[in-house]
Amino acid sequence: MQKFFPFLQWLTNYRKTDFSKDLVAGLTVGIVLIPQGMAYAMIAGLPPVYGLYASIFPLLVYLFLGTSKNVGVGPVAMDSLLVAAGLGALAITGVENYIAMAIFLAFMVGAIQLFLGISRMGFLVNFLSKPVISGFTSAAALIIIFSQLKHLIGADIERSNKFHQLILNAFEKVSDTNIADFAIGLVGILIIVGLKKWSKKIPSILLVVILGILAVYFLNLEDYGVKIVGTIPTGLPSFKVPNMSLESALSIWPIALTLALVGYLETISIGKALEEKEGVETIDANQELVALGTSNIVGSFFQSYGSTASFSRSAINYESGVKTNLAAIFAVLLVVLTLLFLTPLFYYLPNAVLASIIMVSVFSLIDFAYAKNLWYNRKDEFVILLVTFLITLFIGIPQGILIGVLFSLLLMVYRTSNPHFAVLGNIEGSEYYKNINRFGDEVIIRDDLLIVRFDAQLYFGNAGFFKRQLFKEISGKGSTLKGVILNAEAINYIDSSAAQMLTKVIKEIHERGLHFSVAGAIGPTRDIIFSSGIIKELGKEHLFVKTKDAVAHFDDPNCISALQGKVANQNRTLK
Repeated sequence: MQKFFPFLQWLTNYRKTDFSKDLVAGLTVGIVLIPQGMAYAMIAGLPPVYGLYASIFPLLVYLFLGTSKNVGVGPVAMDSLLVAAGLGALAITGVENYIAMAIFLAFMVGAIQLFLGISRMGFLVNFLSKPVISGFTSAAALIIIFSQLKHLIGADIERSNKFHQLILNAFEKVSDTNIADFAIGLVGILIIVGLKKWSKKIPSILLVVILGILAVYFLNLEDYGVKIVGTIPTGLPSFKVPNMSLESALSIWPIALTLALVGYLETISIGKALEEKEGVETIDANQELVALGTSNIVGSFFQSYGSTASFSRSAINYESGVKTNLAAIFAVLLVVLTLLFLTPLFYYLPNAVLASIIMVSVFSLIDFAYAKNLWYNRKDEFVILLVTFLITLFIGIPQGILIGVLFSLLLMVYRTSNPHFAVLGNIEGSEYYKNINRFGDEVIIRDDLLIVRFDAQLYFGNAGFFKRQLFKEISGKGSTLKGVILNAEAINYIDSSAAQMLTKVIKEIHERGLHFSVAGAIGPTRDIIFSSGIIKELGKEHLFVKTKDAVAHFDDPNCISALQGKVANQNRTLK
């Protein structure tokens, strides 16, 4: 049951001390979620109240089915933009029809995600390497931070998901800065940062919200042009079956598929990034697809448009010290209470305070230390991080993820096609055979024997590399060489192309009058050696358990260890 309903795992271990953290985190996220939800709905081309509708049932469903306590589900800017772009390209007439199509789109997105989850397609997350996640989250964090400048300075800065455009737009409007807005936002940032350094136990974000509301109310800051949240529409969403039709489904399935994949990758990226900071692993990729899919499907029956994980709210969740998914219920309660009763309470909340909360919280997602570490130790992976970062920053979030994954795959292919190839020698006074380039004078190098190790699976992509490196070392030994031993401990697979290549290589080595042996092959690799026909050219007597046995047999063909005899008998049985 815990596998299908992850909430049972944390609920059974829930402690009283967790409640206060969850309460603060949930309320803090809820306070940010209310204005964000309305703003994001407007980005999607919907009336503001639909952003609040998307902040109720999707969160409740994820509470029970989600596997990350940090992830803050609900309406987000990127998906809202994709909704607007996708539906804007269709010939939809009338606001009601547009709303109906947006809700049906949420249903389709959820259906696709649920299907992928049930089909166990969560393995897609395995292609999100840490450099990709770090580059993606750092760039997205910068975009979100600078997108809040409009609220921080109180100017009407045009929105964009491209960093350079945000900067240009901000410069154009910097002269319109409202000093009061800027002062409120700056003080909010200083209070949050200062209190966090002094004591993390103080709910600094919640304190800033309260102070901001009180300041506007008692000092009449509205008269100085301070922008506030203002009137919030009232009323809860009612149950309503989305307007479904085959014609609509055929027209929106491309944008639905895009939203399903982007939303999933955003959720996994955010969740994994925050898990890296905590040093824990709780996210189940397939269950996240099920959770997101069910959230969107259920939400669509309560007039919600598409929802996924939010960078800013997830960061706030994390920074608030959330302990379990229960925090989401407090955010939902705040949204519900606001819709029903608390409209006047949030009326005076300054937008600059919300901007300060988001900017400070999201800044923690920028991982400078990891980038620095890659620069000094793994420059190839640093390039992947940098490419992902730049593409996300200047082109777009979905493109950054996809191109980052592509570069990771290319690096993986390059590494496997050019793996480590080592020449081994015996460490004097021991049975160990190690890389001659690492152990120097401690290694005994023989002129009549070449021992090599190939540190990867042997397949069509690196078969040519293996052959070139082997014959290069053979040629380097010259006429004194009498035998070659391949240490196959690291070779866990040999495909048909590589098997054919290895057979020809062994034959060519034999034709040169040299002995050839294989040592250390694991069981599955030995099976392939027999089933592929390599053994016919190699000879069963030249397949050894350890390198020292192969060397001993080279020196004395009659020398066979007891263990080697057992393996030989097993190989005869397999044949």
